[in-house]
Amino acid sequence: MQTRIIKLGFFAILLSLVTGCELIGDIFQAGMAVGIFAVIAVVVIIIWIISRFRK
Repeated sequence: MQTRIIKLGFFAILLSLVTGCELIGDIFQAGMAVGIFAVIAVVVIIIWIISRFRK
């Protein structure tokens, strides 16, 4: 009986770690998307500023 409780406890801990890793992965994917958007926005603004000075 005690071995079964230990196995269930280990399984519960393992499941919580797996979902934690998945959550962190999702956060990093969202951060990467925001970072790519920010870089594109900065490049567009720089191109717009350069085009304003050329006229």
